[in-house]
Amino acid sequence: MMDYTKIIAVDFDGTLVENKFPRVGDPIWDNIEAIKKEKKAGAAVILWTCRVGRRLADAVRTCELYGIELDAINENLPGIIQGFGGDPRKIFAHEYWDDRAVRM
Repeated sequence: MMDYTKIIAVDFDGTLVENKFPRVGDPIWDNIEAIKKEKKAGAAVILWTCRVGRRLADAVRTCELYGIELDAINENLPGIIQGFGGDPRKIFAHEYWDDRAVRM
């Protein structure tokens, strides 16, 4: 398995932008700057969203517009797939950023 310092799976609606689904909401700048800082520090970033089709394309374009560099979109990183011997449905990450998360 490839060694990643940190993998962050980040949600889109309600986390990077205000939740206005199916539209794209206004940016949540604190979270956008935080994910960009993590990426600059070496983290891999996976966009982890329920959006599909055109709505997913809107989210990806919005991330690009705000300077968020993505390593994957709704899929595991290649080294993780290799390490597990296949691509499990669950996205593997060290951190999951989501507005609906419950801290255990």
